[in-house]
Amino acid sequence: MGPDDVQWLSEQEKSAWLALTALLTKLPGALDSQLERDAGLTFFEYMVLGMLAEAPEQRLRMSELAATTNGSLSRLSHVARRLENSGLVTREPDPADRRATVAILTDTGRERVEQAAPGHVAHARELVVDAASPDDLAAFGRVGAQIVARIGRLR
Repeated sequence: MGPDDVQWLSEQEKSAWLALTALLTKLPGALDSQLERDAGLTFFEYMVLGMLAEAPEQRLRMSELAATTNGSLSRLSHVARRLENSGLVTREPDPADRRATVAILTDTGRERVEQAAPGHVAHARELVVDAASPDDLAAFGRVGAQIVARIGRLR
């Protein structure tokens, strides 16, 4: 594809694209900073613990956990190892399929995520939720889900 084949962005599209790329660049660091300062967790670690806390019996197959945290299985395995070394998670073979691994939230992990949640939610509200109207948040949720679905289809 050459320059003549590209449908270049309009000024409005370029403005929206640059705002989105700034969000993608700055938001993860802001979320990590608050969680690391207040709870000693990265945002991804918090998401892993949070998804396990909400799961039935506080356990999920690693492949399901990777999907719900929007992370790769490889990244999740590294993080799960760190969380396991910290006593926040355990891993064991899935009794239904011994080839698969299940991550299980420990009591210490549940306490850690419960302690981290109020500060994280307040920070997320301050940075994102309170910056938009309910209609804007609904649109953001729809568009975000559509983009994530497109990414999933391209992989």
